[in-house]
Amino acid sequence: MKLSFDQVKEITTGAVNFQEENTMLLLKRFTQEQEMLYKETNQDFYDKTFYTSGIKFLFKTDSKNLFLKLKTMNCSTRKYFSVDVFVDGNPIGYIDNFSNIELPQDYTQMELPLGDFSKKFQLGEGEKTVCVHLPWSVKTLIEEISIDDNAFIEAVKPKKKLIAYGDSITHGYDALRPSNRYIAKVAELLGAEEFNKAIGGERFFPQLAKLKESFAPDYITVAYGTNDWSNIDEETFKYKCKAFYTNISQSYPDSKIFAITPIWRKDMGEYREFGYFEKVEQGIRKAVTDIENITVISGFDFVPKEEKCYADLRLHPNDDGFACYAENLYREIKTKI
Repeated sequence: MKLSFDQVKEITTGAVNFQEENTMLLLKRFTQEQEMLYKETNQDFYDKTFYTSGIKFLFKTDSKNLFLKLKTMNCSTRKYFSVDVFVDGNPIGYIDNFSNIELPQDYTQMELPLGDFSKKFQLGEGEKTVCVHLPWSVKTLIEEISIDDNAFIEAVKPKKKLIAYGDSITHGYDALRPSNRYIAKVAELLGAEEFNKAIGGERFFPQLAKLKESFAPDYITVAYGTNDWSNIDEETFKYKCKAFYTNISQSYPDSKIFAITPIWRKDMGEYREFGYFEKVEQGIRKAVTDIENITVISGFDFVPKEEKCYADLRLHPNDDGFACYAENLYREIKTKI
């Protein structure tokens, strides 16, 4: 039984908009207003809004089988992708373009095929909860989702909602499996639906924080700063950091907002126009001092300071690094809610 697009929308979490494109369904994590803001200010970031980071299918069913057919399209530097399928919390299989090769430690720039992919998954007997994580690294169009004829399907919606703002690390760079992104793990531990607003390369962007969702989230995480240090001067950072947090607090006055300072990076000892790296955390702490619903969490020690925990050996965590990040961040959040 092929699901209608309306049924696909019903079982989708983490999307705020939907668009039919060439008889396929595009699931969108940014509102139209947010997309237009990026289109008017940064074409590369606009392209990345179409990546499906944080978007999942989550449902109960008694179907023994699940068939997925999709098209992947690239708009950035990462060519690898994965679709992760779980049954009752356990991984049962993937659709990806790298399982048949041996990956080097730094796999981030590998050239791998994109395009049309499909696979049938055996879900097992009886009623179960199925979760399908879509890729963070590519634009993904859904052509077909099918289950057994006469099987039932029922959407599962987490009770809480989390919005995650940030740069490439929150976007997902460079988890091989989208389910291993740190914010995916934290959202699941919090029992929250993840709405991912992160963009690879992004910095504090005050205008984005003014564009509200149609809902008030229970939690908001904000994790910028590492690109600010690399690309702008300290005075510009101070202004944009303060403005972003002021705007996000005003947009969501009843939400618990967590300001996560940057994790370690291998080149942090270098001197930039901004100054030294440690000034980023100092600046964030100063910017939110007088904003009541924002709590600062230091992320510097969340990922071990070893090349083996980073896909590119210097900045972006791999799956092991993200596991450490998620465990440490969740522990800190739990003490504050």
